[in-house]
Amino acid sequence: MNSIHEQYIPVAEVIAKTFGHDCEVVLHDLTVPQSSVVYTVNNHVTGRQVGQSFNHLITDVLLSQNFTNDYSANYYFHTEDGRLIKSSTLLIRNPDKKVIGALCINIDTTRITESINWLSSLLPQNPDLPPNQHYQRDQTNETEHIQEIAHDLIDKIIGNKPVEKLRRDEKVEMVRFMEQKGIFLIRGTIDRVAEKLNISKVTVYSYIEEIKEKNNKG
Repeated sequence: MNSIHEQYIPVAEVIAKTFGHDCEVVLHDLTVPQSSVVYTVNNHVTGRQVGQSFNHLITDVLLSQNFTNDYSANYYFHTEDGRLIKSSTLLIRNPDKKVIGALCINIDTTRITESINWLSSLLPQNPDLPPNQHYQRDQTNETEHIQEIAHDLIDKIIGNKPVEKLRRDEKVEMVRFMEQKGIFLIRGTIDRVAEKLNISKVTVYSYIEEIKEKNNKG
């Protein structure tokens, strides 16, 4: 660890002490990316260990639309045991303006969420609303709007390709992409994909099951 990184150790300590037990701070030396973690405070939050590499630097920081002025603030990820972590990352530069490190702040939101839920339970609840035809119609219109967007996405993913000439693996790959993006969570999308790919709904379901099985094995 060089002197520039060492200057951030008191910063890491004071952040962790200010925000408490559920706040983890991780200091990275990006001149050794394969083992970039050089210092941690409260590392029980995510289990980060000195000698490990970075995880979210590319996807949640450098490629984030919120990345500005050498930092990305308030992005979220889940730990392996399902806890939601609120995170912010600041890049560290040397006097030559080269990025040589990063300071990451990870806050376990579990206690915060539990407290919010408990406080919400103390508030008066809204009484059951009587049936309202106008409200129901608005809900229907909203669902139709979401389906329209989903169908448009499906059309763009499949494009103008002659589906009769597509190989099975090409169709499976399209379905895989849609599954990863959550498109099939929207009602009616299975029918749309079956129609566009000129296959049955049963075949679409079989593709999805095949994809999930491979993901589980992988």
